Amino acid sequence: MFYHEFLMQGYHYVIAATDSGLSFVGSRDKGLAELQSFYPNVKLIDQVSQVQPYQKQIDEYLKGDRKQFTLKTDISGTDFQQKVWQALREIPYGKVRTYSEIAEAIDRPKAYRAVGTAIGKNPILMVVPCHRVLTKNHQLGGFRGGLAMKNDLLDLEKN
Repeated sequence: MFYHEFLMQGYHYVIAATDSGLSFVGSRDKGLAELQSFYPNVKLIDQVSQVQPYQKQIDEYLKGDRKQFTLKTDISGTDFQQKVWQALREIPYGKVRTYSEIAEAIDRPKAYRAVGTAIGKNPILMVVPCHRVLTKNHQLGGFRGGLAMKNDLLDLEKN
């Protein structure tokens, strides 16, 4: 797996990809350890040229110039996780959903806690927009990147 750390909008992000597509977008300023926790048994090769096309779109998003990603992804998960991640991709830019609404969208209305767990396993922040999911009371809830990052991404999308 290829990776590189980029400075974007004042924060460091680790981005990783395979030959097949984007595999990881880290939380801001979390470093290589976060990538290694997702892919503990994968050989990592620091190669900017392999991940720069993905970095370009993420940087455009963080600048407010991109509302939709048009890049290939290469992530794997359980069938349940894949359904949750697909439901997240269907949340429009600038909109939010609750954990319960995601559970209903995948025809598992009582599985909102499992939805939260699957969201926490999302390896490509922003591209699979897990920051757009709130609690039933429309509070921020959890987020791998931290609540400040989640709030900043939601504020970015309000403009």
